[in-house]
Amino acid sequence: MVTHFTLGIEEEFQIVDRNSGQLVSCQALLEKSEASKSLLSKHIKAEALQPCLELITNVCPDVTALRLDLQQLHAQLAALVASENLALISAGTHPNAHWQDQQYTQNGSYDRMEREFQDVGRSLLIFGLHIHVSISSHELAIPLMNQLRTWLPHLLALSSNSPFWANRNSGTKSYRSIVWKRFPRTGVPNLFASSTEYDRFVDDLIRADCIDSAKRIWWDIRPHPQFNTIEFRVCDMPATLKDTLALVSFCQALVAKLTWLHQHNITIPELPAHYIDENKRFAVRDGLDAHIVDFIQNRNLSMRDSLHESLNFVDDMLGDLDIRHEIDYLRELIDSPCGTGADRQLAVYGKTGSIHAVTYYLMQQTMQGYLLV
Repeated sequence: MVTHFTLGIEEEFQIVDRNSGQLVSCQALLEKSEASKSLLSKHIKAEALQPCLELITNVCPDVTALRLDLQQLHAQLAALVASENLALISAGTHPNAHWQDQQYTQNGSYDRMEREFQDVGRSLLIFGLHIHVSISSHELAIPLMNQLRTWLPHLLALSSNSPFWANRNSGTKSYRSIVWKRFPRTGVPNLFASSTEYDRFVDDLIRADCIDSAKRIWWDIRPHPQFNTIEFRVCDMPATLKDTLALVSFCQALVAKLTWLHQHNITIPELPAHYIDENKRFAVRDGLDAHIVDFIQNRNLSMRDSLHESLNFVDDMLGDLDIRHEIDYLRELIDSPCGTGADRQLAVYGKTGSIHAVTYYLMQQTMQGYLLV
């Protein structure tokens, strides 16, 4: 059955002052890591806004190897940050920062983005998780993407970790998704009949000078333009390493199951993007507490029930992928009264009435988890 669906992820961390909890530039960290010629320097880079530092893993054969890679990289990053009296926050937004106060990274690519998108680009003070799962061929990417789109609301609900924006309780569990939606070529992709049709779409945009490469297509899920992977881009930056590994495992299991079905000439229904957007809207607002629509069977159900059904759907993949432990944790998370990162942030706010208390909670939670690995 399935054995090889290699993995890699990109995590977007917030860099904050250890005392105030306010966002600061990551440039000094990058320079210090580069000067020391540390192994970490090959795995971290700046994003468009300087308080965002992206950590990139190695390509890993399985979740066990990915866990070890992340533990090592997180420990090195946490030590580097602590040495500069800074801290990490793992969340989709900063609870009380304003994008107008942040510095923009100056390089050729980001300069072009700033000229093209103006304040829409400058306001992207958001932090996400990107998950890559390898597939056997580019031709398989579009059939898989068409079907995987159905679970984008589920992945967002599970990862929801951005209830606060600009010192306000946004009333949503993933305000990061609201901010990101302003950007072009984002959200749920439309259906494509084949890889040929998708390639023609990309070529048309390049010829029209709308984009310079397929990397400028930032959908919630996409065929990666350089690697033979399906890239899931819908997730908020999760609260903990356990949350991250569980999300990666779910993505891997979905890709493995749909690949197996494809090999046996079995497909599942493919929904138009506007149907998936309806469920995504509920996931953005309510996270795991959402109620969504099963448009195939014409029924309404809770996000939690739909997630349990989805985990049952991939259950026969878990043994070969050796991810039963991570999926069991996901089942516990779905039913836990503590909920996702967003729910945990809101619980702190409910007890204290202070958004600053939420910021310090996020710092403590993130740094404690990474310094102790």
